[in-house]
Amino acid sequence: MTQRMHELAAEIVRLQVELDREIHKRRDQLGFRLHAGLVEFASDVTVEHRRLRVGVAQFMAQAQLGTVLSAPLIYSLIVPFIVIDAWVSLYQAICFRVYAIQQVRRADFISLDRRHLTYLNSIEALNCMFCGYGNGVIADVREVAGRTEQYWCPIKHAMRVADPHLRYYEFLEYGDAAGYRSRLDAFRERLRAAAPADGAAPPAS
Repeated sequence: MTQRMHELAAEIVRLQVELDREIHKRRDQLGFRLHAGLVEFASDVTVEHRRLRVGVAQFMAQAQLGTVLSAPLIYSLIVPFIVIDAWVSLYQAICFRVYAIQQVRRADFISLDRRHLTYLNSIEALNCMFCGYGNGVIADVREVAGRTEQYWCPIKHAMRVADPHLRYYEFLEYGDAAGYRSRLDAFRERLRAAAPADGAAPPAS
């Protein structure tokens, strides 16, 4: 990586930290905090949430016919999600151990906490659980795939890739044959250590 690319990567990290600070400020404004992994709302906020809850009967009465009819198709995706989740978990449990790659923690990506929001009725809570699980599985699989790519082929594509995983930005440039032969082991060694919080690949030498 060039010096400018390092500077841009550092700026991305700085902006992420700044964004996290703003998120925490917004949490304070919304009246909740995280304590021992649990969300705690101020009592007056909880009362207001319950007041804004829409009952299931009213929710269904307001739903469009197309929404109701398409719901079974949407929820049928739970089957391939579960299969992918189980298959990828088995894959990394076996293959990552063989190659001594740090395994991905599913809990870092799959969160079902939105079901506890009191302003959601049971259908809305179920919808949130479905979306949280589906997107969490995709994010988990993406990280597993990213570590796999870093181990076997840490090379950028010649063409622009839309929204690549974070590890991709540190990969070797397309056509850098000498870098590939000299630094492949370094990329693999980084995967054997504790995985960094931001998922970044080893810095360029």
